This record gives sequence, structure tokens and C-alpha cells, in this order.
Amino acid sequence: MQKLVDYIELHACENPTLSELSAHVGYSPYYCSEQFHRLAGITIREYLLKRRLSMAAIELRDTGVPIIDIALKYNFSDQSTFTRAFRNIYGCAPSVYRKYPRPLPLICRKVLLEPFKNIEGEFDMSNLSKPYTRIEYIPAHKYLGVYRESVTKDGRIWPQHDCDLACGILSSLKDTDLDVVVNRFTAGWTVENNSRSYFFGTGVPLDYNKEIPEGFELRGEFPGSYYIVFCHQPFDYLTENTEVMKRVEDLAWNFDPKTIGFEWNEACQDYQRHYPEVLGYQVLRAVKKLR
Repeated sequence: MQKLVDYIELHACENPTLSELSAHVGYSPYYCSEQFHRLAGITIREYLLKRRLSMAAIELRDTGVPIIDIALKYNFSDQSTFTRAFRNIYGCAPSVYRKYPRPLPLICRKVLLEPFKNIEGEFDMSNLSKPYTRIEYIPAHKYLGVYRESVTKDGRIWPQHDCDLACGILSSLKDTDLDVVVNRFTAGWTVENNSRSYFFGTGVPLDYNKEIPEGFELRGEFPGSYYIVFCHQPFDYLTENTEVMKRVEDLAWNFDPKTIGFEWNEACQDYQRHYPEVLGYQVLRAVKKLR
């Protein structure tokens, strides 16, 4: 099914049929439909339609390509058919979205394979390196994020990394509108009621005044601060992710900053960057110099 998702990603513009998709992975159309829906929580046809519309929405937002050309590129028979589909999913016409971009619940590429959940066997971890630390300065900012589970008009939203809705909404926002601080798709932890609570979103400037998507909160102001970054180099997500995260977080939560002349800066949030094959895994904890 992951191979099927990857095939859709490469051929979405062609709007492949169920028979073509099932032939690509070597199973019957019925079996593919059943298994995809079980694993992805959405039908193949609905997923393919929403991926085509999501790709089209990004082009509407970022380019001046005529709407009819975008409609035909993503295999809609004409502009009116594209407009009806776009309005049905997103509640506005393509022309309106292009003129007045707003947060949309885009659907991102599905990831159906998860570390150790779908893959069995013993894996060689000897090639993994030890986590290491460095210091990074992050300027004063606010944070646009999902801090708690809620029900929105587009569905349930929650702050875990696998929240498709939160990722889709963040994907619909332009970098130039966000003026990203910390990183897009950054997560982290904040302490509430003496308990560490997880959140997901992106850091934004102090003067951020754009629309706040439903289910998100704008928190801050968080002061500029140095952070100890607990890092692991890029790794294989499917086989090494669990062990890498454990190693980095064990170091981060048990580290004594006094050994390097700092103390924790509790006015700031802790952050998490998770880009396995590109950046690796990082946990960022704010510090201030000892007096």
C-alpha cells in the first residue's frame, strides 16, 4: 500500500484508475481498495482526488498559471469541473482562493509504514552514532500550534506528528506569510500542571497577525534565548527511528546544563525537529547563562 501511495504521488496528474493502481502493486482492485481504506482511513479515489486538489491549491497560491491550465494539468475535464470539486472540498472557488489565500485542510502524502509497527525482525543498530550537543540562538517569537485535541469543521485535530489535518493546514500557509521561526513542522513540549504536554506547529514572529486556523492557538511571547540542541545525524526512519529518538531524548531529559555554565530557561518551550533522512532528530531546550 505504501508503494501504491508513492505511485499516486508520481502520477496524480494522470488520475490513474483503480485498475492501473492495483496492477502496479500486483493485487486485485477489491483487495487494494479494502487494504488502503483499512490502513489510510480514506478510500483510494477520495485520497487521489484530494491529493490532486491539494497540489492544485499550492499552484494557485504560488503561481500565476491560468486556472484552466491548472485544471487540465490535474486531469479535470474543464475549469467548471475543477471549480466544483475545489469548492466542494474547500468551500470556495479556485479564483477566490488565489485572490484571498487562507488556511485550507490540504491532504499530505500518506505515510502508511511506521517504524517497527509494520516491520518485523532484528535490526543492526551498530551504525548509529551517539547523540551530540550544540548551542543555537532562537530569536523572540510566538508559536502557532495545536496544543490540545479539538473538533473542527474539517475534522478532529490533535498535536501528534501523524496528524494529517494539522500538517495539511500548515502546508497551505505560505512561508512568506508565516515568516517561519524555529522551523515549519516543528513540535515540542510545554509544562502544564507539572506535566510535560506535546504540541505541533511552527514558530512565527512577534508581530504575526494572519488568520489563526481552527484548532490552532497563537501562544507567546517567548523571549529570545540560547538553546542546547541534542542531535542525531540523519538515519533510516523505518528501522532506526525508535532507537534514535530514545537515545536523543534520554540525553536531553537527563542533561545537567550547569556542567557547561547554563541553567534551564523555563520562560521558553522545548522544541523537536524530526526530519530523519535530511536533518536527523533534534530536541531543543532553552537555557540561560548562570549568574
